[in-house]
Amino acid sequence: MSKDKPFVAVTIAVLTVSDTRTEVSDTSGQYLAEALRAEGHTLAEKFICKDDIYQIRAVISRWVADPGVQAVLITGGTGFSGRDSTPEAVGILFDKQVDGFGEVFRYHSLAEIGSSTLQSRALAGLANNTIIFCVPGSTNACRTAWEKIIREQLDNRHRPCNFVQHLKQAEACESRG
Repeated sequence: MSKDKPFVAVTIAVLTVSDTRTEVSDTSGQYLAEALRAEGHTLAEKFICKDDIYQIRAVISRWVADPGVQAVLITGGTGFSGRDSTPEAVGILFDKQVDGFGEVFRYHSLAEIGSSTLQSRALAGLANNTIIFCVPGSTNACRTAWEKIIREQLDNRHRPCNFVQHLKQAEACESRG
């Protein structure tokens, strides 16, 4: 981490994909919203969406088209049950997939949940210069993804590289800093 550069806050939207969660019971989405704020980032919006491919795509497409949203964190819908459709909904929107994200997430999860990590279809990608991270719906999985990967990748001071330089509007912020 290079502390000689000023921190650049990222504006992040959080989507919980679930057929059953409410604002009261959505501990995963709440964790992500609180974690990103604690790091100094801005929460653009927090939303809960049914596990439906087209509803998920509609929400994500709106955020990706919004010049004020630079990153999206999605929790839920990444497993193998019949209704889990986040990878199918979101993957098609990517301009570039971040292949290593799922691999690194499963690597860190292995120590926590053993071979069950194979059932995680965590993924990430860039769409319209917006980074999108899709993680499982458990709060522990969100914590692992945030603390072990996402937090550093959304910190412009993290070296040797991070995603901030690739995000819309971030380059202008970097040149001012």
